[in-house]
Amino acid sequence: MNAEPLNVYERTIIHLNVADFAVAVERTVDGRLKDRPVIIAPQGAARAAVYDMSEEAYRSGIRKGMTLRRAVRLCRDARILPPHPDRYEHAMRALLKQTLPYSPLIETGEDDGHLFLDVSGTARLFGPPADVAWRLRRQVKKDLGLDPIWSVAPNKLVAKVATRLVKPDGEYIVGAGEEESFLEPLPIDLVPGIERDDLLRLREFNLIRVSQFTALSLEQLQIPFGTRALFLYQTARGIDPSPVLPVGQKPPRVMADHEFGDDTNDRSCLESILYRLVEQIGDRLRRRRRAARRVAVILDYSDGMRSIRQLAVRPATASDFTLFQLARRTLQLAWTRRVRIRHVRLICDRLIFPPAQLELFADEQEKAQKGDNLISAIDRIRERFGKQALRVGRTLAA
Repeated sequence: MNAEPLNVYERTIIHLNVADFAVAVERTVDGRLKDRPVIIAPQGAARAAVYDMSEEAYRSGIRKGMTLRRAVRLCRDARILPPHPDRYEHAMRALLKQTLPYSPLIETGEDDGHLFLDVSGTARLFGPPADVAWRLRRQVKKDLGLDPIWSVAPNKLVAKVATRLVKPDGEYIVGAGEEESFLEPLPIDLVPGIERDDLLRLREFNLIRVSQFTALSLEQLQIPFGTRALFLYQTARGIDPSPVLPVGQKPPRVMADHEFGDDTNDRSCLESILYRLVEQIGDRLRRRRRAARRVAVILDYSDGMRSIRQLAVRPATASDFTLFQLARRTLQLAWTRRVRIRHVRLICDRLIFPPAQLELFADEQEKAQKGDNLISAIDRIRERFGKQALRVGRTLAA
């Protein structure tokens, strides 16, 4: 297995990050909120969770996803505000408008104040990338009242880590070829993409810093991490070839979710709901004439913790039966705690046109064809008589 990065042209990425974005937007509306602890959370909900918090509240131990009840106990003098998604969406559009003159390759987060610009090869037009970043910060602060931190780096991964280091106020520049040395002294949990279960496994080996992790070869990492070894090997070395997507372009995906009225850890109930989500997604995929090459399951627990796992789909498929088998395996990987589950989300992405390749053996071809015919028949019945006209027995458990 080749662990070396592909040869790509040298890139320059600017990462702008308005720290604690929701709070920052609320402070532009009400100046009295400045320098005091602020929590953004839906008030009145029985199981309200923290949507965002100020730096002052963060220092009190409050984290995103934490229950509001617990957050109030940790920071009793915090000002609690309800979320205003429309305000954050408007502010994000305004932030994007400020950056558009500098590059067509601008990738934004989900109205969270994060924004990547690919300014590779633009120095003759706009000057050095650091000057562009500094100019943007000044413009955004003047026009929008927001004060983003920024970094310049050869890729998105390293740029994001750099802004994490200077939060809540600062700037950082990482030059080409400095990625690995930049990451080496840092704690592993600062590196995006390395998940909670990965960290727990690493701590079993007393691996806490990136430099300890990079001392291991790819072959050594494959023993505890299997197929994730290559991703972790490259991530710890600052290798990230992923492009900055053009403005407005998001990776295509299909998503469905379910929030339980009563939190549960009943397996039959969870698998029943999961199959319903698979049916919703499978129907959308087939209508779009697409097939998924990856499934992901996101679990939100009652205590605000989140677990995410994903599996590749080979070959790509839009069949409910195949997707459910993979989704159930992904659920098993994500479900690592005894705490009750509040919310489950299923995502299918890396969408392509359905593959034309047939199964290799005749009996497998016949089995696949029968499955496809059955799915097509179910689709026709539901299209004519409604979604509830035909239900799979598994979905009756919930």
